[in-house]
Amino acid sequence: MTTGPAARLNLISEQGLCIGCGMCESIAGSDVIRCTLTPNGYERPVIVGDLDHETVDNIYDVCPGVKVTGSAGDAASTLDSVWGPWHRIDLAWAADPQVRFVGSTGGALTALGMHLLDTYKVDAVLHAGPSDTVPGFGDARISRTSPEVLDAVGSRYGPTSVFRRLDEALASSPRLAVIAKPCDLSALRLRANRDPRIDRQILYTLTMVCGGIMAPEGLTERMIRFGVDPGVVTGVRYRGYGCPGATRFERGDHEPLEMSYLEFWGDDESQWTIPYRCKICPDGTGEVADVAAADTWPGGSPTEAMLMDDPGSNVVISRTRRGRHLIEAAAESGHLTLGEPSTIADLDVWQPHHVRKKQVSWARQQGRRRASVLPIELIDLRAEEIALTRPETEQQSEEQGSYERALDGRANEPTPVTFDQ
Repeated sequence: MTTGPAARLNLISEQGLCIGCGMCESIAGSDVIRCTLTPNGYERPVIVGDLDHETVDNIYDVCPGVKVTGSAGDAASTLDSVWGPWHRIDLAWAADPQVRFVGSTGGALTALGMHLLDTYKVDAVLHAGPSDTVPGFGDARISRTSPEVLDAVGSRYGPTSVFRRLDEALASSPRLAVIAKPCDLSALRLRANRDPRIDRQILYTLTMVCGGIMAPEGLTERMIRFGVDPGVVTGVRYRGYGCPGATRFERGDHEPLEMSYLEFWGDDESQWTIPYRCKICPDGTGEVADVAAADTWPGGSPTEAMLMDDPGSNVVISRTRRGRHLIEAAAESGHLTLGEPSTIADLDVWQPHHVRKKQVSWARQQGRRRASVLPIELIDLRAEEIALTRPETEQQSEEQGSYERALDGRANEPTPVTFDQ
């Protein structure tokens, strides 16, 4: 029996693989697919017009729910099996103390976005800012001045359809930079195979080393646990104003409530409330970006002592020649301060959960294949090679766990619909 295009598209969301990036809306047009808030609390693609198989084929070719690409780097890069290509790795932070203070860690990505606009290297930056409509979510921003970049400062752990405005940004900006999650940039890289505007107009891609977004149900649970009425929350600041800064809930006319990073997230990965797709992410390190920025906490999480006096420092990975030149130019212009050079061994200490995810990624996708559900196709990520660095018994356990979760539908979601359907 032939499966229709709507069923094929919805399968990605139904199996818990959609990340809400908005690339499908960009490909199909908002008169056919609209990435919007759905009753399950996530932004998902809702079919609102006539969808055909060719459009769905084009979506499957780039969707980070079903396909993620890494990179082999360029002739001058070094390729690490886990961390991917790199030219240089540096401690860095925003040179402006205020940008460093309000930034999520050291404000490095904010400083780089401001540098690109202040030095006229790009006409605009497509990135994420706080949502004006759904507290805790993010909205796509097209910033044309450095104050606009600064206005969007801070981590966006909530769902954010940054590519809903991709075509608008490409149409209005001959020279563009994109700051987005690693999975978003994988979709952008794959779309470049069919859309020449991507390589012609997007001159810089920047990302954060990403541990996942906060599941909307997790945010609601935490609000209730800390005595915050979700119905009166008008804004959420996850990080910033210190490193990593308090999580802050704005409540209209009421006093805002704050909790520390460790109170909100917990002190290890097992306490994070993230969507299924983030749990099985094959690359949170941003291999296809020009520059990736990460936290520098040993073990992957700050201690209580760090919360008191850490001024904030990123580690920035220059993955391409372009990225290396950007880091060097931003330091020369006074937007970025470079600290000590860092190493792959440092990354392993600061981001151990990313090492672990890559080591078991192949096994997890094999488990999904056994269960006859959609696996994530892994391209240039060396996943099978990395799997050999861990014991076979561990890989078998990961595969079996992935198989069982897929078979019992634990990660499944309802078919995306709007609230009025």
